Amino acid sequence: MGIPSIGRRAVAEGVGTLLLVYFGAGAAAITLMLARGTTPATPFSIGIGALGGLGDWFAIGMAFAIVIAGSIYALGRCSGAHLNPAVTIALVATRRFPWSDASVYIVAQCVGASLGSILFALSAGPDAVLVGGLGATAPFPGIGMGQAILAEAIGTFVLMLVIMGAAVDSRAPPGFAGLVIGLTVGGVITTTGNIAGASLNPARTFGPYLADSIFGGPNLWAHLPIYIVGPILGALAAAFLYDWLSGD
Repeated sequence: MGIPSIGRRAVAEGVGTLLLVYFGAGAAAITLMLARGTTPATPFSIGIGALGGLGDWFAIGMAFAIVIAGSIYALGRCSGAHLNPAVTIALVATRRFPWSDASVYIVAQCVGASLGSILFALSAGPDAVLVGGLGATAPFPGIGMGQAILAEAIGTFVLMLVIMGAAVDSRAPPGFAGLVIGLTVGGVITTTGNIAGASLNPARTFGPYLADSIFGGPNLWAHLPIYIVGPILGALAAAFLYDWLSGD
């Protein structure tokens, strides 16, 4: 079989990112919604870690891990399952992916993330927006923009380094990329989620922001640069470091 058309690959990227946001960001929203039953809360004022500690972040991380692994195994042969503009940009920068296709992938990822968040809002109802914020990411109290960018950059650095070694490098053992990449995302979210939400992915943040704007949720657009700059810097650093270490 030849390489699928750019249209089919774009649909695969959109579907994969839709699933990532629906189930991953949706898990964050559900966590806040569940907590509302036992903890007094006002819309937009509560944080996941403050309610349930590391256990909450582990559950959210595992939701992301499972859906990312599944999406990679399901769609990787079609589009490569980037599912993340930062990953696409890093692969372009290291000449592993054509510039001509990159913009199509990035648009598809952002559209898919937005549809995933909209579908979650329609599935889960108003509390998903008013209490859960659709799982939108934002720095937690006491975290400055610089700290948040650094946390996002470090988290995405780890993710991209694993992608390079487990999926991009032709010498990687076959069959394990999806599992390892998914678990890496889950681990990073568990550790760094209570800093800035552990987005690691501009599209994952963009989708809930847009859906929150549509359905009357919190306005978090001022934080968007964190989730663009941090993940892209981290992914670029990891990709170039891996090439230097491996001699490519």
